[in-house]
Amino acid sequence: MTGEEAALSRLRWRCRRGMLELDLLLQGFLDSGYTQLEAAQREQFAAFLALSDQQLYDYLLGNVPPDEKEFIDVIERIRHAASH
Repeated sequence: MTGEEAALSRLRWRCRRGMLELDLLLQGFLDSGYTQLEAAQREQFAAFLALSDQQLYDYLLGNVPPDEKEFIDVIERIRHAASH
């Protein structure tokens, strides 16, 4: 397993959450949109995964705008991947 494959495997594990909706959104994005991200965007995605399940849910479903402006792009990309 290469270093990139190992990193992707760790991210896949971090995308497994306590809510099925989050699992589907995050793992779907990992499968369809993550590889197109630049290095800085990948770091933002990894930082995004450190949030609580409830924060992720509220941000991704648009219930609450993110306090962290650096996550806006990540959130939009995840939503876009889910709609296609």
